[in-house]
Amino acid sequence: MPLQIRATDAGHPADLLDLPWGLPLEQWPDETLVALPRGISRHVVRFARAGDEVVAVKEVSEWAAAREYELLRDLDRLAIPAVDPIAVVTGRVAADGTALEPALITRHLGGSLPYRSMFETTMRPGTVSRLLDALAVLLVRLHLVGFAWGDCSLSNTLFRRDAGAYAAYLVDAETGQIQPRLSAGQRDYDIELARVNIAGELMDLEAGGSLHPSVDPVTFAEAICSRYGDLWHELTRESVYPAGKRHYIDRRIRRLNGLGFDVAEMQIQRSPGGDTVTFLPKVVDAGHHQRQLLRLTGLDTEENQARSLLNDLEQWMTTQDDYAPGDPLGARPEVLAHRWVRQVFRPTVRMVPRDQRGKMDPAQLYHELLEHRWYLSEQAEGDVGLEATVASYLADVLPHVPDPSAVTSGEE
Repeated sequence: MPLQIRATDAGHPADLLDLPWGLPLEQWPDETLVALPRGISRHVVRFARAGDEVVAVKEVSEWAAAREYELLRDLDRLAIPAVDPIAVVTGRVAADGTALEPALITRHLGGSLPYRSMFETTMRPGTVSRLLDALAVLLVRLHLVGFAWGDCSLSNTLFRRDAGAYAAYLVDAETGQIQPRLSAGQRDYDIELARVNIAGELMDLEAGGSLHPSVDPVTFAEAICSRYGDLWHELTRESVYPAGKRHYIDRRIRRLNGLGFDVAEMQIQRSPGGDTVTFLPKVVDAGHHQRQLLRLTGLDTEENQARSLLNDLEQWMTTQDDYAPGDPLGARPEVLAHRWVRQVFRPTVRMVPRDQRGKMDPAQLYHELLEHRWYLSEQAEGDVGLEATVASYLADVLPHVPDPSAVTSGEE
């Protein structure tokens, strides 16, 4: 069978053809390779230069290469932190006619390191904890989209420094599978594997003298379970609030946003007596809300503005008599959304004097009002409503907001 390259990007195959596919990966010449830290792998892995890019090449069976390639593409579509798949290479043959293993090619994740390279200088316990926090966040994100990893470990993860924290990226999806929804047992299996694998990896570092004396491998490995459990609970728990404490929902959403997650949609139900509301969020990674708000309302905003406006829209919908999710007789979300624009968004923005609206665009102005409403409601321990919010904002906040169109003193 002739050499075949199945690639995701039409710009890559020509560059990839220049690599020495007729040699086993272990025999590739130094001038082809790039010296970068490599983690532990059950397969032969090398970094090489293909055109202007650095790629990771892994020799693996054709079935495994094709499967992992598709899984990584799925994770990319789901916006999950993972290495980018580039191509699968099959039909490799040595000069003597010997068949060589196919290869999976992924893009090198710039600025990332395998965990062993990070432990070359002994890491303090606090740093190790942040590393495990990043891995817990990654595992939660995978489980939220229905991905069962099957081999969660430090070895199968790359880490990037992110200010005072770390971001974790999946680097090996070979054992994974995607389902519509994971059961508690499937999630528990992943967590138990993570605990066992991490304990073994830290013990290995301890034996090599690369682990801080105060870091106990077993204790730190068990901590991944509690970190994951706390985060999963916060992201998926159902909350019941008094009906008059609408700002409690805002507070919960802010906590979720602070953890790096957005709320894609909310299930809000009133109790039969009307005295309580039940709130259940569905969380996603960032980048979702701008498109959704545009689709529902026609408002073209920035992402954070869209998130804020959608949160308000979702809560307002539950107050409408014809709001009946799943009921064919209920109003469609698009109808309710346009009603919200006509009855809430535009009238609220128009409450601000025309000569003051130029200080910011309408979406930002409405977001500022929502922020001020939340602040006032926290102080009053109850929802103050939009009219009181606008009056307070006009009196106490807006006069101090600089007008970007004004020419400042000394400016030419």
